[in-house]
Amino acid sequence: MKLRWFVVLAVLLAGCSSKPKYDYTQPPYNPKVPVQRAMQWMPISQKAGAAWGLDPKFITAIIAVESGGNPGVVSKSGAVGLMQLKPSTAGREVYRYMGWSGDPSVSELKNPERNISMGTAYFRILENGPLQGIKDPEVMQYALVTSYVNGAGALLRTFSSDRKKAIAEINGMDKEEFFDHIVKNHPSPQAPRYIWKVQKAMDAID
Repeated sequence: MKLRWFVVLAVLLAGCSSKPKYDYTQPPYNPKVPVQRAMQWMPISQKAGAAWGLDPKFITAIIAVESGGNPGVVSKSGAVGLMQLKPSTAGREVYRYMGWSGDPSVSELKNPERNISMGTAYFRILENGPLQGIKDPEVMQYALVTSYVNGAGALLRTFSSDRKKAIAEINGMDKEEFFDHIVKNHPSPQAPRYIWKVQKAMDAID
């Protein structure tokens, strides 16, 4: 009798300790309307993409996912505008990169041209900074998306505490393997869902 109860207890404990599988496709996401709204800013996205070496289609997908194309939106966490930039984090980093002091104002970040330019510049900062050395362009895109929403440090630490070792591990993966790693190892369930949503938005852009 005692043995049977021990077996039952062990099974229950094993069930409680196992990590539940996260379905990053839920709730459903239809990118059609947000992509249509984001497309109105394509001329600015093309200009910013040419200036900073980023695909305008990718910029438009980020706008669709982040703000649905609404330049005046401000999130509960204080992220502002089309590409949802926080003045004291990404905004400040872009200012420092440009050699400016202070932080961008909320009104500045609500300006579509300034917001898209600064958001695109921030992607360039990530690409040439903490993510430098990633060779596969598709893997780099996934890494940029993950870093944009949850930080480059959180991403790299899922591979190694040493940046060079982390980059080397990433370079041994294709985009599917990288995505699977994010699903299994990233501490934020938002990370794989964000990659998935951005990809769906890109697929919806003609």
